[in-house]
Amino acid sequence: MYKKSILPNGIRVVSETIPYVKSVTMGVWVGTGSRFEEEDNHGVSHFIEHLMFKGTTRRSAKDIAEMVDAVGGQLNAFTAKECTCYYLKVLDSHAELAMDILSDMLLKSKFAEEDIERERQVVIEEVHMYEDSPEELVHDIHLDTVWPIHPLGRNILGTTESIERFNRKSVLKYYQDFYTPDNVVIAAAGNITHEQLVELAMRYFSELKGNKRKFAITTPNYTPTRTVINKDSEQVHMCLGTISVPQDNPLLYPTYIFSNILGGGISSRLFQAIREERGLAYSIYSYQNSYKDAGLLTIYAGTRPGNVSQVLELVIEILREFKSKGITEQELVKAREQIKGSLLLGLESSSSRMSRIGKMEVTLEKFITLDEVVSKIDRVSLKDVNQLIEQMLVAEKLCFTALGPIDSSDINTAFTI
Repeated sequence: MYKKSILPNGIRVVSETIPYVKSVTMGVWVGTGSRFEEEDNHGVSHFIEHLMFKGTTRRSAKDIAEMVDAVGGQLNAFTAKECTCYYLKVLDSHAELAMDILSDMLLKSKFAEEDIERERQVVIEEVHMYEDSPEELVHDIHLDTVWPIHPLGRNILGTTESIERFNRKSVLKYYQDFYTPDNVVIAAAGNITHEQLVELAMRYFSELKGNKRKFAITTPNYTPTRTVINKDSEQVHMCLGTISVPQDNPLLYPTYIFSNILGGGISSRLFQAIREERGLAYSIYSYQNSYKDAGLLTIYAGTRPGNVSQVLELVIEILREFKSKGITEQELVKAREQIKGSLLLGLESSSSRMSRIGKMEVTLEKFITLDEVVSKIDRVSLKDVNQLIEQMLVAEKLCFTALGPIDSSDINTAFTI
C-alpha cells in the first residue's frame, strides 16, 4: 500500500494507506537538523522548530492550538541530527484540515521579532533543564568526545551562547537555505489514498520554491578517548562505546542483534548480570546510533559512586566473554524474534507508520518494505554476528565518558578485551 510521487516543484510525497483505521497522520519532513549547522548557528534547526508554533500570517498560536483541539488532533514536532519533522494526527475526515494547518505553519510562519525574543528565553531554559539531567546529558557529552569538532558531536538544542546570537535575519537565512522543495518530504499514513494526499499536497504546498543550499557533509573522525567530568549528582552516569556502522550498511542488522543480546532488554546479558544478579544499577542498556556515514554502539549505566569500578569491570568482563566465545544460537534466535516483535508491534498506529516511511525517504531516499526488513533480520547468521563482534570489540576502539561525583583517578579499569 506504499506509494510515492514527486510534485512539479520537487516535493516528494509518500503514503501508506491503511483502510481499516479511522485516523490519518500527516508529517512534513525536512532534510535538515543539527548536523547541517555551522558552529555560530548551533541549535538553529531546533529553534526554527519552536518558532513554527508561534503563529502565522493567517493564524495566531492560540488559533492553531484551538483548531487542533477542536477536532481531537495531536500536533507536534521534533528535531534530530539529520532531519526535522512536523506532524499532525487527526480523524480521516479532517485530513484536509491537517494539511492546511501544516502548510500554514511551514510556509506562513511570521518569525516575528517578539516571538524570537520570547522563544530564545524558552529554549535557554530548556538547555538549563537538560543540563540538570545528567542521565540525558552524558549521552551528548559522549558524542562530543567521540566526534569532536564535528556537527554530529554537538547536541541538538545548541548552547546559551549560540542561542543568544540568533536574530530574525539569521533564522530566516537558515530557513530559506533548507526549507526548500527538494529538501522536503510530505508523508501520510492511515485512511487516506495516495491520490487524495497528492491532491492536497499540490493544493497547499505548490507555492514552495527554491533549492537547498549546497552543504558539504564531512564524515566525522572517530576519537576513542576517556572523559570524566565531575558533577554534583546522586549517581555516576557512564557511557562506554565503540565505532559502529552507518544507516545503509549491510552490517546494520547484525549490529542490532548484537546490541539486543548485549543490553537490549531485561533478559540481556548486561541487565541480568549487573541489575538482576548483583543489584548494582537500576538503568543499564545498550543502543545503536546510525547516521548517513557514521555509527556508534554505546552501553549506558547509572550507579552510585562506590559501585563505578565494579560495574565497569563487569561490563568489560562481559565484552571479553563475547569476544572469546561469541553469541549462542539460542541467543540469536531469541534476538531475531524480539527485534521483529518490537518492530511490528511498534507499527500498529498511523503515527508510527508515517514516521517510518517519512524518515526513510528523507534520510535514505528509498523505501524498505517490512518483509525486506524481516528477511534481513532472519538472514543474520551466527557467523555474521561473531565476526562483527571481533571487528567492533577492540580495546583501541573503546571510548568512555563518565559524569557525576567522580574523579578520573577513580577509573582504573583496564579496557583490555
